[in-house]
Amino acid sequence: MNRSEVIRIMEVIKRTYPSFDVSAASIDHYAKRLQDFPFESALENVERHILTERFPPVLADIRGRIGDQLDSQRSKAEAAAYAAQLEVWREDADTSPPPPGYWDGVKAKIRGRNR
Repeated sequence: MNRSEVIRIMEVIKRTYPSFDVSAASIDHYAKRLQDFPFESALENVERHILTERFPPVLADIRGRIGDQLDSQRSKAEAAAYAAQLEVWREDADTSPPPPGYWDGVKAKIRGRNR
């Protein structure tokens, strides 16, 4: 994250927490400690923090737990892939009829006669 992105993060925080320090010294402090962290993840963490916390976030809150974030992203990707596969199966099911004799087998099972 570069200095201008740190300033953007701090502006978001300042809007919700008016007492948050956005001095040049504070910006330098945050920029030094967030330079290796992705802006999008930091912004997401700040937004989540603002929704649930009464006090402004500290550096640890802005950085969040990267392992948890990676797990969350991986889970979201797997869920999206599964949803896409379900849609493919749904489309295939709508266009292809059941195999020959399927309904006869179902009726036989309902009547108690196994084939």
